[in-house]
Amino acid sequence: MMNAPTHSPEQWPVWRKLLFRFFCIYLLLYMSPLNWLGDIPLLNLIGKSYSGAEEWLVNLANNYIFHVKDVLVPLNGSGDTSYGYAQLCFFILAALVGTIIWTIVDKRTNYDTAYYWLLILVRYYVAMFALSYGLIKLFGQQMVFPSLSALATPLGDLLPMRLSWYFIGYSTPYQFFSGAVEVLAGVLLLFRRTSTLGAFVAASVFLNVMVMNLCYDIPVKLFSTHLFIFSNFLLLGDVKRLLNFFVFNKPTQPAARIVLPEKWMRTGQLVLKIAFVGIFLVMPLTRLYLDSQSPTNASKSKKLATGFFTVDQFQGNAVDSLRWKDVIFEHNNAGSIQTTDTLFRQRYRRGYFSYSLDSLQHTIAFKKFSTDSLPLFTMHYSMPDTNNIVLQGKIRNDSVLVGLKRQKRHFQLAERQFHWLSEANR
Repeated sequence: MMNAPTHSPEQWPVWRKLLFRFFCIYLLLYMSPLNWLGDIPLLNLIGKSYSGAEEWLVNLANNYIFHVKDVLVPLNGSGDTSYGYAQLCFFILAALVGTIIWTIVDKRTNYDTAYYWLLILVRYYVAMFALSYGLIKLFGQQMVFPSLSALATPLGDLLPMRLSWYFIGYSTPYQFFSGAVEVLAGVLLLFRRTSTLGAFVAASVFLNVMVMNLCYDIPVKLFSTHLFIFSNFLLLGDVKRLLNFFVFNKPTQPAARIVLPEKWMRTGQLVLKIAFVGIFLVMPLTRLYLDSQSPTNASKSKKLATGFFTVDQFQGNAVDSLRWKDVIFEHNNAGSIQTTDTLFRQRYRRGYFSYSLDSLQHTIAFKKFSTDSLPLFTMHYSMPDTNNIVLQGKIRNDSVLVGLKRQKRHFQLAERQFHWLSEANR
């Protein structure tokens, strides 16, 4: 990466100083370094206070200036919420105002040193997320193999995002490869000598991620676009050297860098790098490995016979649209029902649920979410044989009896087929 030179500083042109001031403010606001303290006891209070102040300012600016939406939806599983766009507008406005003020009060001729440290901050920011996303892919925990409920969902009912998720989750080796490339980018960015190569790899990785998010309507468009831009920002410092080497076939000079004059500075830099590697690489890697080796709580708990069951009998006063057509019990104490009943979590014309089993009382408690303390309803169950289940109880004060019969439903996609020799298209 380009580093601030150690020789006599040159004067920057006005346009370069203006651009640096704007992007320096914007990048610092977007990366929010104070939020990185979120996992550190006591220091996380600083991050929470900063986040609270930022949220207040974003909402204030939206109410009086941007009007993205009357009531902003906060960031959640989606990063492209109305709050996300209002936040983006606020950062741009704040950077513009800050640039004007900075230009008035500061008359320095260049920002070589500040640019050097900004590059380091951006480099570690990109590395942090490359490692985070890469590690969970290495253990196959970001995109999972389609569940039985997903396999039973007609392809035409899926949204583009879910289709792309299943596409990657279907192949564990492909997901591992994707994660390995992201981890490679993150590791290369941690070291100055390999940071340019790391920025190349990161830019390639996040270009693919950004395009997929845009083309498959995955709600991480803003964030993935920023990661792609940040990766290219890291390459800007070396643009002359890269052009000379790759395009003009000219010799290049080694990248200059700032040499920290004091021993305590060099020691502090080393300690911070070790801490970063420990927090964002070693600790997550250890945690993911232990999680992959230890049985989950769901696997320890009692569950009904898993599989695909058709509803042979449904006695109750429910209208036809709310009646159960089929029921799937998964391995993780969860399942789904082909019904439009909004009592369950509706997704792709199936009602999803979690359940807990009491084998002594022969009852099954249906929950909307596994973390719910109170069930939606509880039913008594009996199993005349391994292929039949009878459920009986009350749903919305309506007495219901449901007869389920296991079916040997075959899904070709679940076979994970692979052929070196293919005589025809399948």
